[in-house]
Amino acid sequence: MHEYQDNASPGVPDFARRFVAGHLKKGFYEEGADVDFLPIPGIKPMLGVIIEACGAGLKVVATTTNPGYPTPRDRCRSLGKGVFEPEMTPENKFLFDPRDFVRVMSSSLPGLVMMNYPHNPSGAVANREWLESLCQWCEKNGTRLFNDAAYSALSYGESITLTDVATSFPNLSWAEAFSASKLIANGTGWRVGAMAGSPDFIGDIKTVKGNIDSGFAAPLAVGALYALENEKVLIRAVAERYQRRVSLLCQILTNAGMRLALEPQAGFFTLWQTPKRAFGKEIKDARDFNFTMIENAGLVGVHFPPYIRYAVASANVEAIADDIKAAFASARVSY
Repeated sequence: MHEYQDNASPGVPDFARRFVAGHLKKGFYEEGADVDFLPIPGIKPMLGVIIEACGAGLKVVATTTNPGYPTPRDRCRSLGKGVFEPEMTPENKFLFDPRDFVRVMSSSLPGLVMMNYPHNPSGAVANREWLESLCQWCEKNGTRLFNDAAYSALSYGESITLTDVATSFPNLSWAEAFSASKLIANGTGWRVGAMAGSPDFIGDIKTVKGNIDSGFAAPLAVGALYALENEKVLIRAVAERYQRRVSLLCQILTNAGMRLALEPQAGFFTLWQTPKRAFGKEIKDARDFNFTMIENAGLVGVHFPPYIRYAVASANVEAIADDIKAAFASARVSY
Protein backbone atom coordinates (compact mmCIF):
# COMPACT_ATOMS: atom_id res chain seq x y z
CA MET A 1 0.00 0.00 0.00
CA HIS A 2 2.85 2.40 0.79
CA GLU A 3 5.08 1.58 -2.16
CA TYR A 4 5.36 3.15 -5.58
CA GLN A 5 2.60 1.71 -7.75
CA ASP A 6 4.19 2.79 -11.05
CA ASN A 7 2.81 0.78 -13.99
CA ALA A 8 1.51 -1.98 -11.73
CA SER A 9 -0.54 -1.92 -8.54
CA PRO A 10 1.07 -4.11 -5.86
CA GLY A 11 -1.19 -2.56 -3.24
CA VAL A 12 -4.33 -3.49 -5.21
CA PRO A 13 -3.65 -6.69 -7.16
CA ASP A 14 -5.21 -6.86 -10.63
CA PHE A 15 -6.74 -3.42 -10.14
CA ALA A 16 -6.71 -2.22 -13.75
CA ARG A 17 -8.38 -5.29 -15.25
CA ARG A 18 -11.05 -5.40 -12.53
CA PHE A 19 -11.71 -1.65 -12.73
CA VAL A 20 -12.12 -1.70 -16.50
CA ALA A 21 -14.29 -4.82 -16.37
CA GLY A 22 -16.71 -3.04 -14.06
CA HIS A 23 -17.53 -0.56 -16.84
CA LEU A 24 -18.18 -3.02 -19.66
CA LYS A 25 -21.15 -4.70 -21.26
CA LYS A 26 -19.34 -8.04 -21.50
CA GLY A 27 -16.41 -9.79 -19.86
CA PHE A 28 -14.12 -9.51 -22.88
CA TYR A 29 -11.06 -10.67 -20.96
CA GLU A 30 -12.73 -14.06 -20.50
CA GLU A 31 -13.11 -14.49 -24.25
CA GLY A 32 -9.41 -14.56 -25.05
CA ALA A 33 -9.17 -11.02 -26.39
CA ASP A 34 -5.63 -9.68 -26.67
CA VAL A 35 -5.88 -6.77 -24.24
CA ASP A 36 -3.45 -5.16 -21.83
CA PHE A 37 -4.22 -2.97 -18.80
CA LEU A 38 -2.64 -0.08 -16.97
CA PRO A 39 -3.54 1.61 -13.66
CA ILE A 40 -3.39 5.40 -13.97
CA PRO A 41 -3.56 8.46 -11.68
CA GLY A 42 -6.68 9.81 -13.35
CA ILE A 43 -7.10 10.53 -17.05
CA LYS A 44 -6.02 14.16 -17.44
CA PRO A 45 -2.29 13.64 -16.70
CA MET A 46 -2.26 10.73 -19.16
CA LEU A 47 -3.35 12.77 -22.19
CA GLY A 48 0.12 14.10 -22.87
CA VAL A 49 1.59 10.64 -22.26
CA ILE A 50 -0.71 9.15 -24.91
CA ILE A 51 0.50 11.68 -27.48
CA GLU A 52 4.16 11.13 -26.59
CA ALA A 53 3.64 7.36 -26.76
CA CYS A 54 2.92 7.70 -30.49
CA GLY A 55 6.45 8.97 -31.07
CA ALA A 56 8.06 11.74 -33.08
CA GLY A 57 6.48 10.43 -36.28
CA LEU A 58 3.04 11.55 -35.12
CA LYS A 59 2.25 14.73 -37.06
CA VAL A 60 -1.51 15.31 -36.75
CA VAL A 61 -4.04 14.38 -34.05
CA ALA A 62 -7.82 14.50 -34.48
CA THR A 63 -9.56 15.68 -31.30
CA THR A 64 -13.21 16.00 -30.26
CA THR A 65 -12.60 19.45 -28.83
CA ASN A 66 -14.86 21.65 -30.96
CA PRO A 67 -16.95 21.82 -28.93
CA GLY A 68 -15.22 19.96 -26.18
CA TYR A 69 -12.88 19.79 -23.25
CA PRO A 70 -9.76 21.57 -24.56
CA THR A 71 -6.95 19.62 -22.86
CA PRO A 72 -6.25 17.11 -25.68
CA ARG A 73 -6.00 19.93 -28.23
CA ASP A 74 -3.84 22.03 -25.93
CA ARG A 75 -1.50 19.15 -25.09
CA CYS A 76 -1.08 18.36 -28.79
CA ARG A 77 -0.12 21.92 -29.57
CA SER A 78 2.28 22.16 -26.64
CA LEU A 79 4.00 19.01 -27.93
CA GLY A 80 4.25 20.41 -31.44
CA LYS A 81 1.58 18.24 -33.05
CA GLY A 82 -0.94 19.45 -35.59
CA VAL A 83 -4.59 19.33 -34.54
CA PHE A 84 -7.65 18.56 -36.65
CA GLU A 85 -11.08 19.03 -35.10
CA PRO A 86 -13.69 17.08 -37.09
CA GLU A 87 -17.17 18.53 -37.49
CA MET A 88 -19.39 17.88 -34.47
CA THR A 89 -22.83 19.44 -34.69
CA PRO A 90 -26.46 18.86 -33.70
CA GLU A 91 -27.00 17.54 -37.23
CA ASN A 92 -24.56 14.62 -36.78
CA LYS A 93 -25.47 14.28 -33.08
CA PHE A 94 -21.89 15.21 -32.17
CA LEU A 95 -20.63 11.92 -33.64
CA PHE A 96 -17.97 12.90 -36.17
CA ASP A 97 -17.54 11.16 -39.52
CA PRO A 98 -14.01 9.72 -39.99
CA ARG A 99 -14.43 10.23 -43.73
CA ASP A 100 -13.99 13.94 -42.96
CA PHE A 101 -10.31 13.19 -42.42
CA VAL A 102 -10.00 12.30 -46.10
CA ARG A 103 -12.32 15.04 -47.39
CA VAL A 104 -10.82 17.92 -45.42
CA MET A 105 -7.18 17.13 -44.67
CA SER A 106 -4.94 18.03 -47.57
CA SER A 107 -1.66 16.45 -46.46
CA SER A 108 -1.60 13.42 -44.17
CA LEU A 109 -4.31 11.63 -42.24
CA PRO A 110 -4.25 11.82 -38.44
CA GLY A 111 -1.98 9.30 -36.76
CA LEU A 112 -4.10 9.44 -33.60
CA VAL A 113 -7.74 10.14 -32.81
CA MET A 114 -8.37 11.40 -29.25
CA MET A 115 -12.07 11.36 -28.45
CA ASN A 116 -14.26 11.74 -25.39
CA TYR A 117 -17.45 9.65 -25.22
CA PRO A 118 -19.72 10.11 -23.40
CA HIS A 119 -18.96 13.58 -24.65
CA ASN A 120 -18.38 16.71 -22.60
CA PRO A 121 -20.13 19.13 -23.10
CA SER A 122 -22.91 17.75 -25.34
CA GLY A 123 -23.78 14.57 -23.42
CA ALA A 124 -23.59 12.55 -26.66
CA VAL A 125 -22.86 8.84 -26.30
CA ALA A 126 -21.23 6.44 -28.73
CA ASN A 127 -23.33 3.59 -30.11
CA ARG A 128 -22.06 0.26 -31.40
CA GLU A 129 -22.68 0.93 -35.10
CA TRP A 130 -20.76 4.21 -35.04
CA LEU A 131 -17.87 2.76 -33.03
CA GLU A 132 -17.57 -0.23 -35.33
CA SER A 133 -17.38 2.08 -38.33
CA LEU A 134 -14.72 4.21 -36.64
CA CYS A 135 -12.66 1.18 -35.54
CA GLN A 136 -12.82 -0.21 -39.06
CA TRP A 137 -11.61 3.08 -40.55
CA CYS A 138 -8.75 3.46 -38.04
CA GLU A 139 -7.65 -0.16 -38.48
CA LYS A 140 -7.63 0.21 -42.27
CA ASN A 141 -5.66 3.48 -42.19
CA GLY A 142 -3.22 2.66 -39.40
CA THR A 143 -4.60 5.40 -37.14
CA ARG A 144 -4.39 4.90 -33.39
CA LEU A 145 -7.61 5.43 -31.44
CA PHE A 146 -8.03 6.67 -27.85
CA ASN A 147 -11.19 7.35 -25.88
CA ASP A 148 -11.56 9.27 -22.63
CA ALA A 149 -14.46 7.41 -20.98
CA ALA A 150 -14.59 9.40 -17.74
CA TYR A 151 -18.39 9.67 -17.90
CA SER A 152 -19.17 6.10 -18.95
CA ALA A 153 -20.61 5.15 -15.56
CA LEU A 154 -22.95 8.15 -15.73
CA SER A 155 -24.63 7.30 -19.03
CA TYR A 156 -28.36 6.85 -19.24
CA GLY A 157 -28.68 6.45 -22.99
CA GLU A 158 -27.66 3.64 -25.34
CA SER A 159 -23.99 4.08 -24.49
CA ILE A 160 -21.24 1.54 -25.12
CA THR A 161 -17.50 1.74 -24.49
CA LEU A 162 -14.73 1.56 -27.06
CA THR A 163 -13.37 -1.49 -25.22
CA ASP A 164 -16.64 -3.34 -25.80
CA VAL A 165 -16.13 -2.93 -29.55
CA ALA A 166 -12.39 -2.58 -30.25
CA THR A 167 -11.51 -6.13 -29.20
CA SER A 168 -13.21 -7.34 -32.39
CA PHE A 169 -10.57 -5.53 -34.49
CA PRO A 170 -7.29 -7.45 -33.97
CA ASN A 171 -5.16 -5.07 -36.05
CA LEU A 172 -6.45 -1.90 -34.40
CA SER A 173 -4.10 0.03 -32.12
CA TRP A 174 -6.36 1.46 -29.43
CA ALA A 175 -6.68 2.50 -25.78
CA GLU A 176 -9.48 3.64 -23.49
CA ALA A 177 -9.26 5.30 -20.09
CA PHE A 178 -11.70 5.07 -17.16
CA SER A 179 -11.71 7.14 -13.99
CA ALA A 180 -13.13 7.15 -10.47
CA SER A 181 -13.55 10.93 -10.67
CA LYS A 182 -17.25 10.85 -11.58
CA LEU A 183 -17.93 7.25 -10.54
CA ILE A 184 -18.51 7.98 -6.85
CA ALA A 185 -20.35 11.27 -7.47
CA ASN A 186 -17.20 13.32 -6.88
CA GLY A 187 -13.84 11.61 -6.63
CA THR A 188 -11.96 14.12 -8.75
CA GLY A 189 -9.25 14.55 -6.11
CA TRP A 190 -8.67 10.82 -5.73
CA ARG A 191 -6.74 10.56 -9.04
CA VAL A 192 -7.55 6.89 -9.59
CA GLY A 193 -8.28 5.16 -12.89
CA ALA A 194 -7.29 2.49 -15.37
CA MET A 195 -6.71 1.96 -19.07
CA ALA A 196 -7.38 -0.96 -21.39
CA GLY A 197 -6.07 -1.31 -24.91
CA SER A 198 -4.17 -3.24 -27.52
CA PRO A 199 -0.83 -4.49 -26.14
CA ASP A 200 1.20 -2.43 -28.61
CA PHE A 201 -0.41 0.90 -27.66
CA ILE A 202 -0.56 0.18 -23.91
CA GLY A 203 3.06 -0.95 -24.10
CA ASP A 204 4.14 2.35 -25.64
CA ILE A 205 2.12 4.26 -23.04
CA LYS A 206 3.80 2.27 -20.26
CA THR A 207 7.23 3.18 -21.59
CA VAL A 208 6.52 6.90 -21.30
CA LYS A 209 4.44 6.73 -18.11
CA GLY A 210 7.05 4.57 -16.31
CA ASN A 211 9.60 7.37 -16.66
CA ILE A 212 7.45 10.21 -15.35
CA ASP A 213 4.85 8.77 -12.97
CA SER A 214 4.90 6.72 -9.76
CA GLY A 215 1.29 5.61 -9.84
CA PHE A 216 -1.86 6.32 -7.87
CA ALA A 217 -2.53 6.26 -4.11
CA ALA A 218 -3.28 2.59 -3.46
CA PRO A 219 -5.60 3.08 -0.43
CA LEU A 220 -7.89 5.29 -2.54
CA ALA A 221 -7.79 2.74 -5.35
CA VAL A 222 -9.07 0.12 -2.91
CA GLY A 223 -12.06 2.31 -2.13
CA ALA A 224 -12.81 3.08 -5.78
CA LEU A 225 -12.62 -0.58 -6.76
CA TYR A 226 -14.82 -1.63 -3.85
CA ALA A 227 -17.46 0.88 -4.91
CA LEU A 228 -17.41 -0.32 -8.50
CA GLU A 229 -17.60 -4.01 -7.64
CA ASN A 230 -19.98 -3.86 -4.66
CA GLU A 231 -22.04 -0.68 -4.85
CA LYS A 232 -23.35 -0.62 -8.41
CA VAL A 233 -26.83 0.21 -7.15
CA LEU A 234 -25.51 3.38 -5.52
CA ILE A 235 -23.46 4.29 -8.60
CA ARG A 236 -26.57 3.83 -10.74
CA ALA A 237 -28.47 6.05 -8.30
CA VAL A 238 -25.92 8.83 -8.87
CA ALA A 239 -26.44 8.60 -12.65
CA GLU A 240 -30.22 8.64 -12.21
CA ARG A 241 -29.99 11.67 -9.94
CA TYR A 242 -28.11 13.57 -12.64
CA GLN A 243 -30.61 12.40 -15.23
CA ARG A 244 -33.51 13.79 -13.19
CA ARG A 245 -31.71 17.10 -12.72
CA VAL A 246 -30.83 17.34 -16.41
CA SER A 247 -34.40 16.50 -17.44
CA LEU A 248 -35.87 19.20 -15.20
CA LEU A 249 -33.36 21.81 -16.33
CA CYS A 250 -34.02 20.99 -19.98
CA GLN A 251 -37.75 21.32 -19.42
CA ILE A 252 -37.40 24.71 -17.73
CA LEU A 253 -35.05 26.17 -20.34
CA THR A 254 -36.97 24.76 -23.31
CA ASN A 255 -40.20 26.24 -21.97
CA ALA A 256 -38.36 29.57 -21.73
CA GLY A 257 -37.45 29.45 -25.42
CA MET A 258 -33.93 28.00 -25.26
CA ARG A 259 -32.90 25.46 -27.90
CA LEU A 260 -31.00 22.31 -26.97
CA ALA A 261 -28.03 21.42 -29.13
CA LEU A 262 -28.56 17.75 -28.26
CA GLU A 263 -30.63 15.88 -25.71
CA PRO A 264 -27.92 14.65 -23.31
CA GLN A 265 -27.62 10.94 -22.63
CA ALA A 266 -24.89 11.00 -20.00
CA GLY A 267 -23.32 13.10 -17.28
CA PHE A 268 -24.50 16.36 -15.81
CA PHE A 269 -24.07 18.78 -18.70
CA THR A 270 -26.57 20.36 -21.06
CA LEU A 271 -25.53 22.15 -24.24
CA TRP A 272 -27.62 24.91 -25.80
CA GLN A 273 -27.60 26.94 -28.96
CA THR A 274 -26.83 30.56 -28.22
CA PRO A 275 -29.81 32.96 -28.50
CA LYS A 276 -29.65 36.02 -30.74
CA ARG A 277 -31.31 38.29 -28.18
CA ALA A 278 -31.61 38.42 -24.40
CA PHE A 279 -32.67 41.16 -21.98
CA GLY A 280 -33.74 43.28 -24.94
CA LYS A 281 -30.32 43.43 -26.59
CA GLU A 282 -28.53 41.77 -29.46
CA ILE A 283 -26.23 38.93 -28.38
CA LYS A 284 -22.83 38.88 -30.10
CA ASP A 285 -21.79 35.31 -29.32
CA ALA A 286 -21.85 32.57 -26.67
CA ARG A 287 -19.45 34.44 -24.40
CA ASP A 288 -21.58 37.56 -24.56
CA PHE A 289 -24.70 35.56 -23.70
CA ASN A 290 -23.00 33.85 -20.77
CA PHE A 291 -21.81 37.09 -19.22
CA THR A 292 -25.14 38.76 -19.91
CA MET A 293 -26.90 36.00 -17.96
CA ILE A 294 -24.34 36.23 -15.15
CA GLU A 295 -24.63 39.99 -14.84
CA ASN A 296 -28.40 40.24 -15.18
CA ALA A 297 -29.65 37.01 -13.61
CA GLY A 298 -26.77 35.46 -11.66
CA LEU A 299 -26.94 32.30 -13.76
CA VAL A 300 -23.48 30.93 -14.56
CA GLY A 301 -22.70 28.78 -17.59
CA VAL A 302 -19.62 27.90 -19.63
CA HIS A 303 -19.42 29.11 -23.21
CA PHE A 304 -18.25 26.68 -25.88
CA PRO A 305 -18.80 28.88 -28.95
CA PRO A 306 -21.25 28.71 -30.63
CA TYR A 307 -22.89 26.97 -27.66
CA ILE A 308 -23.50 27.61 -23.98
CA ARG A 309 -23.26 24.82 -21.39
CA TYR A 310 -25.23 24.62 -18.16
CA ALA A 311 -24.28 21.97 -15.61
CA VAL A 312 -26.19 20.34 -12.76
CA ALA A 313 -23.18 18.75 -11.08
CA SER A 314 -23.85 20.19 -7.64
CA ALA A 315 -27.02 22.21 -8.04
CA ASN A 316 -30.26 20.94 -6.55
CA VAL A 317 -32.35 21.97 -9.54
CA GLU A 318 -35.63 21.24 -7.76
CA ALA A 319 -34.73 23.68 -4.98
CA ILE A 320 -33.83 26.52 -7.35
CA ALA A 321 -36.26 25.75 -10.17
CA ASP A 322 -38.29 28.92 -9.53
CA ASP A 323 -35.13 31.04 -9.60
CA ILE A 324 -34.07 29.50 -12.92
CA LYS A 325 -37.53 30.09 -14.38
CA ALA A 326 -37.47 33.72 -13.19
CA ALA A 327 -33.99 34.25 -14.66
CA PHE A 328 -35.03 33.13 -18.14
CA ALA A 329 -38.39 34.84 -17.92
CA SER A 330 -36.55 38.12 -17.40
CA ALA A 331 -34.06 37.29 -20.18
CA ARG A 332 -36.79 36.82 -22.83
CA VAL A 333 -34.42 34.95 -25.13
CA SER A 334 -35.09 34.65 -28.84
CA TYR A 335 -33.40 33.20 -31.90
